[in-house]
Amino acid sequence: MTIYDLKPRFQALLRPILKRLYDAGITANQVTLAALIASVFIGVLLIVFPVSSLFIILPIFLFIRMALNAIDGMLAREFNQQSKLGALLNETGDVLSDSVLYLPFALLPHATIWLVMLAIFLSALTEFCGVLAQTIGASRRYDGPMGKSDRAFIFGAYGLAIFIWPVLQEWSWLVFAAVSILLIWTCFNRCYRALAEVHS
Repeated sequence: MTIYDLKPRFQALLRPILKRLYDAGITANQVTLAALIASVFIGVLLIVFPVSSLFIILPIFLFIRMALNAIDGMLAREFNQQSKLGALLNETGDVLSDSVLYLPFALLPHATIWLVMLAIFLSALTEFCGVLAQTIGASRRYDGPMGKSDRAFIFGAYGLAIFIWPVLQEWSWLVFAAVSILLIWTCFNRCYRALAEVHS
C-alpha cells in the first residue's frame, strides 16, 4: 500500500474543477509546464534562502504539485490530449522537479550532503526503472514503497517538522538514510514486477 494507491480518490476530489479548466482552454501540457516552472521557482527560493522557517512552503507546494500532476493526467486521458510531447514533459518534469525541490535539504545545518544527493539520485533512478519497464513490454511501473507521492509526503512532512521544531534538522541523516533504503527497495520492486509481468 502506497500513497499512489489513493490516487483514484484524490482524482475524484479534483473532478469538479477539471471541466472548468478544459472549458477555459487549459491543456494537459500547460498544467505540466506550470507545475515544473513552479517547482523550479520554489526550489531555487529555498536554495537561495535555506532556512528552516521557509520550509513550511514545501508541504503546501508539494500538495499543490500532486494536484497539478493528477489534473494533467486526467486532462490528457479524458479529453484526448495525450501526446508524445506530453509523455516526455511528464517524465522529465517529475525528475527535475524532485531534484530541485529536495536539493535545499542539503544546504540546511547538520545536513549530510552526500545522503541528500544519494536520495535525489535514487529518486530519479526509481522513475527510470518505472519507465524502463515499458521497454521490455511491461506497463509503466509505479510500485512502492517510495514512489513519487510517497516521497512528496515524506519530504513535505519533514519540511513541516523542521519548520515547527528546527532541532529536528540534526536527524536529517536518519531521514535521508531511511528514504534511500526505501528507494533502493522501490527500484528492485519495479524491476522485479516488470519482469514478472512480461513472464506471466
